[in-house]
Amino acid sequence: MLEYARWKYILIAAVLALGLLFALPNVFGQDPALQLAHADHSAVTSAETHVITSFLQQQKIPFRRAYVQNGRLIVRFANVPDQLRGSDAIDGQFKKQYISAKTLVPRTPGWLRALGLKPMPLGLDLSGGLDLLYQVDIKSAVRQILQTYTQDASRALADAKVPVTGIADVAIDGSRLPNTIQITLAPNANLAAAQRALTDPLRGLTITTSTGSSGAVIQATMPAAKILARENYAIEQNISILRNRANQLGVSEPKVERQGNDRIDVQLPGVQNMAEVKHLLGQTATLEFHLNDMENSAFEAQQSGNVPLGDKLYTNTSMGIPVLLKREVIATGDQLTNATVGQSQQGPAVNITLDSRAGESMLRTTKQNVGKQMGVVLITKHTETREVDGKQVTRQVTTEKVINDATIDGVFADRFQITGLTLGEAQDLAILLRSGSFVTPISLVSENIIGPSLGAANIRMGMMALIIGMAGVLLFMALYYKIFGLVADAVLVANVVLLTALLSMMHASLSLPGIAGIILTVGIAVDANVLIYERIREELRKGVTPQAAIRAGFEKAFSAIADSNVTTAIAGLVLWIFGTGAIRGFAVVLTLGIATSMFTSLMGSRALVTLMYGGRRKIARLHI
Repeated sequence: MLEYARWKYILIAAVLALGLLFALPNVFGQDPALQLAHADHSAVTSAETHVITSFLQQQKIPFRRAYVQNGRLIVRFANVPDQLRGSDAIDGQFKKQYISAKTLVPRTPGWLRALGLKPMPLGLDLSGGLDLLYQVDIKSAVRQILQTYTQDASRALADAKVPVTGIADVAIDGSRLPNTIQITLAPNANLAAAQRALTDPLRGLTITTSTGSSGAVIQATMPAAKILARENYAIEQNISILRNRANQLGVSEPKVERQGNDRIDVQLPGVQNMAEVKHLLGQTATLEFHLNDMENSAFEAQQSGNVPLGDKLYTNTSMGIPVLLKREVIATGDQLTNATVGQSQQGPAVNITLDSRAGESMLRTTKQNVGKQMGVVLITKHTETREVDGKQVTRQVTTEKVINDATIDGVFADRFQITGLTLGEAQDLAILLRSGSFVTPISLVSENIIGPSLGAANIRMGMMALIIGMAGVLLFMALYYKIFGLVADAVLVANVVLLTALLSMMHASLSLPGIAGIILTVGIAVDANVLIYERIREELRKGVTPQAAIRAGFEKAFSAIADSNVTTAIAGLVLWIFGTGAIRGFAVVLTLGIATSMFTSLMGSRALVTLMYGGRRKIARLHI
């Protein structure tokens, strides 16, 4: 007689029950919806929900349901035309009160949502959405850290009373990036004293000295490893900031990944309000704080075009007048830890909190400059396409403007206010800073819009391919292996259910390559069953009893199945670890599919066969 441990039956039944439960949310599909949120991120109230729903009813725009989720109002519609009508009506009536976004929401029943169960998110190619590719200015990132070294070195030499005639960052040895601080000492300067003073400020840099015509020259060069680390830091921080901003949109499973040396790819599945999304993500801005030059006239510098050495000319956007600021940076946007909207005696304000290092710099600056003015510079960068000689030419445009230019009334450090803004400007600036200011400017290189209709077509064709492929496999197995083929068919269906459950549990996005991975998984699972069944048939041809043939078929086929699946799993894991985008999506499904196919083919199939034939004392023949 065939025997199979009872605990294995219990394990298989439990796994299948949990698999069905976790896979169930994927059955219900999605609804087109509108998402409404306040610009200041305050929660939408139930009273506001009633106002919106009453307005839609007055406009005779049908909707399925409206509810508040995570502080945002979600209005669900039966179809896309109703969604578009609702969007136009709400934008026309409530544009100043809410930021609206078209999206897709799952139709998961409330009891499944209460259990925390969600369908697996769909990738960009299935749900439609927006794909943005950004270029990171890594040269600027390296220059920023060199400027910090330069300021520290200048301050240390001044404290040590070592006179210098010039200090600047340059590129040497054919470097594509600025990598060296070059300090020219005055003819009467003490070189040994300068070297002692620069030991701490320039720690980690390679320092060399030489003698020039005007005095000793000290060069501090950043090692290649340090430059690479700074580039990686700029990329990773900007990825984090873009991810924070994407999360503020309420997008389901946004993907923000590095591409190559200096690019970031942002995929926003389900997003349909392209302009609003690009506006929020495209605010590639950072702040800088500078002291005003109180000794020279900004108007004279503007009229003559001669800007004093060490200064830079800006325009105050609120007053429309020129402003002359010192080039030395007191603090930058990447040193901000928080920004909130508040009120001051001058009106709306943004409450700023800096990190400890920037706070120390601000404290030192304000102590020494009470009564003087300090400017806040907002730096934005974007791409601009123009037609030049009949050709479309894209170039990067950087805009620097002073958004606040106020007198330092007292000493402050890491907490202060930016005033002189309207309420809307203060709210926008606070949101921008709270989501994170870019370490270095980025610019939009390309955008790819995938409409919801194309996504729906991809889903339809992908599912058709899966259904046709599975139907062909199921029919072949049933005809060729008879009852054992029907067992294999049940196991294949269970395999797809478990794979869907795993993807849902992991919140792994399903894309077209993922559907291809599911179809390949079906083939792998069939291959395991074929090996087992052919081994059983081989044992029967040797004249062994049917029950012994079944036992031998599962035991002797195990090594071949394990070898083939392990080698495939290794390839899948390598693609999972090192691949990106569509390749990783395929690898995730393939690797998980191998695990589920091993479980269903070896344990599930044997359990069913044992249930069918294990209790019989005598079997005349096997239907295989």
